[in-house]
Amino acid sequence: MNVEMNTVAPARGLGWRWLCGTTAAAGLWFWLYGNLTAMADFVVAALGQSRQTALGEALHFFVYDTPKVLLLLTGIVFLMGVIQTFFAPERTRALLSGRRTGVGNVLAACLGIVTPFCSCSAVPFFIGFLSAGVPLGVTFSFLIAAPMINEVALALLFGMFGWQVALLYLGLGLLVAILAGLVIGHLKMEAHLEDWVQAIQAGAPASFAGGGMSWVQRGRAGLDHVRDIVAKVWPYVVAGIALGAGIHGYVPEDFMASFMGKDVWWAVPAAVVLGVPMYTNAAGIIPVVEALIGKGAALGTVLAFMMSVIALSAPEMIILRKALKPRLIATFAGVAALGILLVGYVFNAVL
Repeated sequence: MNVEMNTVAPARGLGWRWLCGTTAAAGLWFWLYGNLTAMADFVVAALGQSRQTALGEALHFFVYDTPKVLLLLTGIVFLMGVIQTFFAPERTRALLSGRRTGVGNVLAACLGIVTPFCSCSAVPFFIGFLSAGVPLGVTFSFLIAAPMINEVALALLFGMFGWQVALLYLGLGLLVAILAGLVIGHLKMEAHLEDWVQAIQAGAPASFAGGGMSWVQRGRAGLDHVRDIVAKVWPYVVAGIALGAGIHGYVPEDFMASFMGKDVWWAVPAAVVLGVPMYTNAAGIIPVVEALIGKGAALGTVLAFMMSVIALSAPEMIILRKALKPRLIATFAGVAALGILLVGYVFNAVL
């Protein structure tokens, strides 16, 4: 009994330290986030610049948005890291395998929200789902949703444009992922998987034997998630914000509106085509989106561009070619592109 008491006491002490540390970190996060404008004003003034000049405005955009985006990333990735301790990859595969059409697509698209992967990083999960017996259309719902409507994208959209835009983007993104998966599943294109993928599909569905984790362990998993994800994406964030700052400070107000405005009917398809050769993640492209909108570009057109960059990138297609034959890749790209076009036109029509 003494041994049990000696074991429980340190565990409780560690739990209290984690609770106090997490509370202090959350307080610091909210204080920093609430004082970003004042800090950016101070830095610009300290450098002898004015927001009335192009350089001063670009500098203010960069100094304000860089910590803002990194704070949003850190906070939301930590929370999602904790949440993901309840959804191990093996359990995810077990949940999806054997699901009937429709239900599986909805589940897969919703699971994509809590997986902060870029399009290329989602491909290994895509192949893993196929090997676990998950239907082809269901796996495509996940492949589309994971990079396009994950928590990073939603958090940044909420922080920059408000909950209405984030919620509409979430709804339309889920609709695109679910419908695209249903269409691809209905086409019965399993024969267009590469032979080695078809061979491993014969394996048994995955199973999951879950084990209990303490909240301290879940908190550590959240911190590990922050170190892993933020360490990978911060260069994209800084590069994207730097580009956005240049656009914000130096591009004339009516320049973007001339070919990315609501009145330009071909702007949405042109934006989708323009985005395909590029490659970045949501964290890198959203600051550019913010700057483009500030210069008169229509929200729907710019979001279509963003969705194309993060869900239909050329590098993703190259990686998918290892597992999919060209006809299936072309079908996936075409169906997803039609969905993205719909999102762009809907946003332009209602906002």
